[in-house]
Amino acid sequence: MKKLFMMMCCYLLSTVAFAQNEQADSNLLDQRITQIEEEIKAAKNFKFSGYIQTQFQYGEENASLKVGGPNENKDNHFSRIGIRRGRLKFTYEKGIVAGVFQIDATEKGLGLKDAYLNIKDPWLKSMSLKAGVFDRPFGYEISYSSSQRESPERSTIFQTLFPEERDLGLMLTLQAPKSSPWSKLKLEAGLFAGNGIKMETDNRKDFIGHLSVNHTIKDYLKIGGGLSYYYGGVYQGSQNVYSMNNDAFIVNKDSSNIGKYAKREYFGVDFQLVALSKMGTTKLTSEYLMGTQPGSNKDSKSPNAATLPTSDTYIRKFNGGYVMLTQDFGNLPLIGVIKYDWYNPNRQISKDKIGINNTSKSDIAFNTIGMGLLWKATSSIRIQAHYDIVRNEVTKNIADYSMNRKDNVFTLRFQYKF
Repeated sequence: MKKLFMMMCCYLLSTVAFAQNEQADSNLLDQRITQIEEEIKAAKNFKFSGYIQTQFQYGEENASLKVGGPNENKDNHFSRIGIRRGRLKFTYEKGIVAGVFQIDATEKGLGLKDAYLNIKDPWLKSMSLKAGVFDRPFGYEISYSSSQRESPERSTIFQTLFPEERDLGLMLTLQAPKSSPWSKLKLEAGLFAGNGIKMETDNRKDFIGHLSVNHTIKDYLKIGGGLSYYYGGVYQGSQNVYSMNNDAFIVNKDSSNIGKYAKREYFGVDFQLVALSKMGTTKLTSEYLMGTQPGSNKDSKSPNAATLPTSDTYIRKFNGGYVMLTQDFGNLPLIGVIKYDWYNPNRQISKDKIGINNTSKSDIAFNTIGMGLLWKATSSIRIQAHYDIVRNEVTKNIADYSMNRKDNVFTLRFQYKF
C-alpha cells in the first residue's frame, strides 16, 4: 500500500508539473504570436518603391542631352548613355500621419527628391497639411510622375520656371471625401522658399495655389482642368535692374535696388481629357502659362542655387505651354505620342529686334515637336522611343542664332518599376 501511495503521489506531482510547463509554453507561444502580428502590422505601414530609367540619346551637334556630358566636338553629332533617373522611395504611414523620403541615384551622384510629412484631418477627412520638400502645386505636368509620363521630359517652360519640379514649403490641401458631390474640386495652396530643392537663401516666401476639377461622364469620358497662380520675388543682387520699354531693355541703376525683390508672377490654366472608344484610350492634355519672370542676361531660369544671385536683374514678360495627344491601340501594349511645346521668354520682342538694345540670346523663343512610341512590355517594364525636333527664333544680330540651330534629339529609354 505504501508503494502504491508513493507511486500515486509521484504521478500527481508529475502531472501538475507537466500542466504548468504546458501552460508556460502556451503563454510564451501566445506572446510570440502577438509579437509577430504586431511586426506584420508595422510592416504594412511601410512601403518601398522605385524605378530605374536607363537611356541612350543621340543629338545633333548643338543638342542638349539629359545624360552624359556635353558634346566634345561641336562639328559632329554625338551620343550618350546613362541613368536618367534612379528613384528609391520610402513611405511610412500610421494613422493620420505619413512620412515620405525619395532619393535619386545616378552615375552623376546622389540627390534628394522628396522629404516631407503629410498630416490628414481625422474629423472632416477633407484637409491635409504637407511640409518639407515636394512637388510644387502648379498645373498638371509638374506632379505627373516621370515613371508614368508619355514624353521623356517635361515641357521647356516647366524646366525653366520650375527647375527640379520641387520646392521646400508648407501646403494645405482641401478636398471633400469621395462620397461628397464636392469631391470633384480640389484646392492646393502653400508657401514656398522659391529656390527649388536647394536651401533657402532669402527672407521671402512665395505663394503657389492650384484649383482643379475632375469629372467623369459615365465610363467613357473623363474631363479635368485647373487654374494656377504663383506670386513671389527674386532677390536683386545688383544695383542694375533692366525692364523692357518698347523694344529695348532700359536700366534702372540705383544702389537701393540691392536687396530688394523683383516680382515673380505666373498665371496658368491646364486641361485634360481622356476618352475610351473602340480604338482604345485617347488622352489630350494641355497647359498655358504667362506672367513676369526675373532672370539675368544669360538666361531666364528661376533661382535654384545655394547662394544669392549677384548678377544684374532682367525682368521679362513670358508665355508658353504645351499640347500633347496620346493614343493606345486596343489590346496592343503600345501608345503613340505627339507633343508640341513652346516657350517665349520675352513676348515683348522678337526676331531681328533680339540681340540689340541690351537684349540677348536669353530672349529667343523655342518650340519643340516631339513624336514617339511607348511599349508597355509588362506591368513593370516600359520601352520608349522618342524624337524631338527643336526650333529656335532666328535673329541676324546673334551669330549662333542667325539660322535654326541643329539641336534635335533622339531618346531610347528602358524603364523598370518596382
